[in-house]
Amino acid sequence: MKSLLVLFLSLGLLSACSTTRPFTMDQLNTSITAKSQASRARFLILHYTALDQARSLHVLTEQAVSSHYLVGDDQPNTVYRLVDESRMALHAGVSSWKTHAQLNASSIGIEIVNLGYVETPTGRQYQAFPQQQIDTVITLIKDIVARHGIKPENILGHGEIAPQRKPDPGPLFPWKQLADAGLIEWPNADAVAAQLLIFQQALPDAVWFQTKLAEIGYATPKTGIWDQESKNVLIAFQCRYRQHTFDGIPDAESAALLEVITSKKKLP
Repeated sequence: MKSLLVLFLSLGLLSACSTTRPFTMDQLNTSITAKSQASRARFLILHYTALDQARSLHVLTEQAVSSHYLVGDDQPNTVYRLVDESRMALHAGVSSWKTHAQLNASSIGIEIVNLGYVETPTGRQYQAFPQQQIDTVITLIKDIVARHGIKPENILGHGEIAPQRKPDPGPLFPWKQLADAGLIEWPNADAVAAQLLIFQQALPDAVWFQTKLAEIGYATPKTGIWDQESKNVLIAFQCRYRQHTFDGIPDAESAALLEVITSKKKLP
């Protein structure tokens, strides 16, 4: 009798197991959302393609590099979404900003169709960005920033996060227009002029410049020697904030800009 009871119980358990369905995705419960979360995207990185529109599309879709968006130079400017924002695009490469590195995983990339520069006997000649194209870029940035909460100090150029490798979007990209649109911060002109008078009397040493650049976020050598690597970092800074001269020379105007920008970051 006892053996029969065990047999019946075993059969009952097997029967119960056989009627239990495995989990399927249509059973996923999405009715509760965690408060503690944030967007994957912390940075927005701007590039120029250094190619025409057709070749830009080919490279960004068929080769080992990509971006989330491509802003064309046609009229009106076509904006291509090439990679969904939920996925990682391969646009930043070896990169860093402040304590963050390898920014592909935490950024959204915007490529802008622009031929970049040509080498001439008098130096590099950069191609200007048409105003209509810049207006399109600003509209796109506003939309991305609003959805992801990207901070103004994290809207950057490729040359800023990789100053030893990349120059884009170059010295003709109108960063001041992004500031006027409320997307990034900009140093106060009067404050810069006041600091300029001070630094014209005594210029800081290489350590000071390297420290200030690193404080903003640039990956900067801290050797105390104004080497080529330090020069490249200052060029990236000047291409954003002092576009009339971007030679990497640590002069009084660059020092004034650095002092005002870093002092502002110290304010509550």
